[in-house]
Amino acid sequence: MTTQVAFLFPGQGSQTVGMGEDVFAASAAARHVFATFDQILGFSLSDLCFQGPEETLRSTINAQPAIVAVSLAYLAAFQEALSPQYSSWSTPLTPSYTAGHSVGECSALAASGAIDLAGAAYLVKERGRLMHEEETACPGGMAAIIGMDAQTLQQICEDVSKKMQQEQTDNSRHPGFGQVILANFNAPGQIVISGEQHALEAACLLAKERGAKRVIPLTVSGAFHSPAMQPAVNKLAVSIASTELRDTVIPVIGNVKAQPLTTEAELRTELAEQVAQSVQWTGIIEYLAAQGVTTFFEIGPGQALAGMIKRIVKGATIINIGSVSDIKKAVNKVQESDLLAE
Repeated sequence: MTTQVAFLFPGQGSQTVGMGEDVFAASAAARHVFATFDQILGFSLSDLCFQGPEETLRSTINAQPAIVAVSLAYLAAFQEALSPQYSSWSTPLTPSYTAGHSVGECSALAASGAIDLAGAAYLVKERGRLMHEEETACPGGMAAIIGMDAQTLQQICEDVSKKMQQEQTDNSRHPGFGQVILANFNAPGQIVISGEQHALEAACLLAKERGAKRVIPLTVSGAFHSPAMQPAVNKLAVSIASTELRDTVIPVIGNVKAQPLTTEAELRTELAEQVAQSVQWTGIIEYLAAQGVTTFFEIGPGQALAGMIKRIVKGATIINIGSVSDIKKAVNKVQESDLLAE
């Protein structure tokens, strides 16, 4: 096991039309990943990834399995490039830890050895479907707040939610209505808030008034990691209960508490609860750094995680694997280093 290496996987918002097409053409291992997802989902996810349309790809029900499929395709192609005789997600380069941002945790679960490819495809299909149901029932969104401390932003969200709740007279409405919370602790000075649309808009305005440097709406279609997703938790738990999981070979650092998850029971609890809980990404990277991790592989579309890591851990080595050319560069770096020798 390579003690200073972690495999990290991106979440929703990283999707782009055309993603994965190059690795599909270049790698038999990657084609197997796409074929498995196409079969489990019952339609050509690969065509949607490669050709769009963008609006369809951006929809939660499609974006989540697409991001996981592309991430695992690049991981498979990378290990295949290191050794054509590769036999798992974690060989020949074996990390000490895996982690994923939001839906990226499903990719991390596969990389950890806790779930097989078909199981990962089914799980992320159900996750996307159930979260799509709740974003339809309680329309909302997310926004990155730049340059504001967590305490001030927390107070803004509490003030807005309290005001919205006082104005609400219909107690039968969705539990997410009028709610906005701190959803993603991405990096120092970069926190994402999430909530029902009116509450989110009010919180964004208040953040600007109280000194936020920037407020950036995210390209997601729902209020993820907020009370708007709470009804999905129990429903997802049912799907998770029917999915075969194992104890991890490699620990997964969980989104909810930024602590290692190794047992099947821990994983089942985490996977259900995290859709409505905040993502502790800063805590995850700080934990990994404290364990001696110095090289972070970001595997999947985009480079959003790299920017976060640079703000959390100064001097970290970040290797992106999101294209065939990235794979070639990563293989060269690994072969030139002592990473495979550990």
